[in-house]
Amino acid sequence: MALGDETIRALPFVEGALTYLAPMQERARTLAYDPGPGVPRTNMRYETHRVPVRDMRPIRDAVSLDGEGFALVEHRSEVRDFYDEDELRRVYYPETERVVAAATGAARVVVFDHTIRRRTPGVEDRTPGIPRQPASRIHGDYTEKSGPQRVRDIMGEEAETLLRRRFAIVNLWRPIRGPLRDMPLALCEAGSVAPEDWAEQDLVYRDRTGEIYALKYNPRHRWFYAPAMRADEALLLKCYDSARDGRARFMPHTAFEDPATPPDAPPRESIELRTLAFFDA
Repeated sequence: MALGDETIRALPFVEGALTYLAPMQERARTLAYDPGPGVPRTNMRYETHRVPVRDMRPIRDAVSLDGEGFALVEHRSEVRDFYDEDELRRVYYPETERVVAAATGAARVVVFDHTIRRRTPGVEDRTPGIPRQPASRIHGDYTEKSGPQRVRDIMGEEAETLLRRRFAIVNLWRPIRGPLRDMPLALCEAGSVAPEDWAEQDLVYRDRTGEIYALKYNPRHRWFYAPAMRADEALLLKCYDSARDGRARFMPHTAFEDPATPPDAPPRESIELRTLAFFDA
């Protein structure tokens, strides 16, 4: 980060209780489906650490996808109903491709997935019959292995040609209703994460096994968030970058309980789109 420690320490912050992966000998593994009674969904063990989560708004013009792995942008969508699947694909997908292209300089951007989350207090994520819940354990969406595999999964016969050049996986995340105060998104500065802090985690579906990153605690991690996000704001998240030239490649993130959240705050509603960004060089 170009900003010095003194500038970072001067930022307003809240103390967040963030959920890290606890030390474990076996490989981390989670089932992305309900396996039935008596079968554990995961072998993972977690530990909570209380850390300062700093307000990024005063430094929003100084942080970037390539520098820190995230960016806060203004974007007023033309979408009227984010729960309308047809409108999302017809209006929001092209909007997002334009936003990501402008932010990254990519020659081509492809939206390949989206997730809507609507919090139901006390419910675990991926509970059958319940909307997706905020992801409250620190993670990175892609690994060295699964980033290129996602290109192969999505782009078919083009994939191997596209993989010869730089590509990135960038998410666009926004509140559906704002200001969002319930379970905001905390973002970890990519440069504050050491290689040994990452742990590969198998995400097992019924028909395939994916791989994401879990994160082990390191007191050097620096966390940020955008409090009270409006519906005309969005966060860009760098989840993978094939470039190895010093720019941000992976960025951990998690939902967290902001202790400043009013007790009558509406439950979080948010939408995230995942994109492949391809570069000419």
